[in-house]
Amino acid sequence: MSLDPATVRRIAHLARIHIGEDEIPRLQTELNGILGWVEQLAEIDVTDIPPLTGAVQMALRTREDVVSDGGIVEKILANAPERAGDYFVVPKVVE
Repeated sequence: MSLDPATVRRIAHLARIHIGEDEIPRLQTELNGILGWVEQLAEIDVTDIPPLTGAVQMALRTREDVVSDGGIVEKILANAPERAGDYFVVPKVVE
């Protein structure tokens, strides 16, 4: 399917978008590209794929919840202006 300039003007009117005459060729090219992608999607065979009406039907993949320091303490604290052992030293803010 290919859009003509009159159809591009109509789409812009329905979308309440003001476009100049100089913008019509660019928009015509972009809209024709989008319609080309839609036509490609229509060619895909989805007969064996059940419809999905929402993400609720999907099960989330989970991993074991393990507490870890990441094993890179020295890399993290390398940029600290001041440190005490494996901790950042910060100025006292509450007296």
